Amino acid sequence: YLGLGSNLGEKQKNIETEQSIQYAKRIQHAILPTHEEIGKHLKDYFILYKSKDIVSGDFYFFADKHREHGKIFIASVDCTGHGVPGALISIVNYNLLNKAVLEKDLNNPADILNYVNHQLTLALHQTFQESSVKDGMDISLCVLNTKTLELNYSGANNPIYIIHQIENAVTRISEMKADKFPVGAFVDEQVQSFTSKQIQLQRNDLVYLFSDGFADQFGGDKGKKFKYKQLKDILLENQNLSMIEQRSILENKFTNWKGKLEQVDDVLVIGIKV
Repeated sequence: YLGLGSNLGEKQKNIETEQSIQYAKRIQHAILPTHEEIGKHLKDYFILYKSKDIVSGDFYFFADKHREHGKIFIASVDCTGHGVPGALISIVNYNLLNKAVLEKDLNNPADILNYVNHQLTLALHQTFQESSVKDGMDISLCVLNTKTLELNYSGANNPIYIIHQIENAVTRISEMKADKFPVGAFVDEQVQSFTSKQIQLQRNDLVYLFSDGFADQFGGDKGKKFKYKQLKDILLENQNLSMIEQRSILENKFTNWKGKLEQVDDVLVIGIKV
């Protein structure tokens, strides 16, 4: 009888924990921009967002501070870890991005990441000696002028891909590389500084932002990583489809590749047709 009572107590604790995490998921999703909000500015786009656990260390960010000028801010973000720890740090980072863009009125993506980098170390009381905690994030941050199609980009570990529409229906995919350190990194006791890159896009060019979860998934016949080469190939093969169709293809490919294996990380892929 005592053993049964103990089991019932543990079961109740598990139920309460599950309910708490489910509520945390509602909170986390509530801060994310709605598709209606994004759709006011991007007519053809997709977001593929698959959490490893109930809550996620990945999130996407969107802001339209200078609506009259057609300027939007969009990012794919991968915080340290996944599950509850990743979700907690994601809330911190989302608020810091929001503050940098909306309160501090920063427009250059490198300036935004440098601000978040500095504020994150203060918020988590990190020092160089304690930086092994690695409470930070990888991010691809784009500032896109939807009228002039000028794109400014800054990244921490995560690059972006751009498929350019060239004459005679010939296309090519290019990569804008990220700085090779995360937000929250220290080198020689100095906080790192991020750099920005600019590119002039043309109408119907495609831009893709992503975390590493898709490429790092194990699966296939040999149980190996998917890798970025395959991701690039899929994007090129399906570039003429609508973004919604591309999302469906990516999701099906991920599911089939994973098979019966466990999902190893949160997955986030964003596609935009300008």
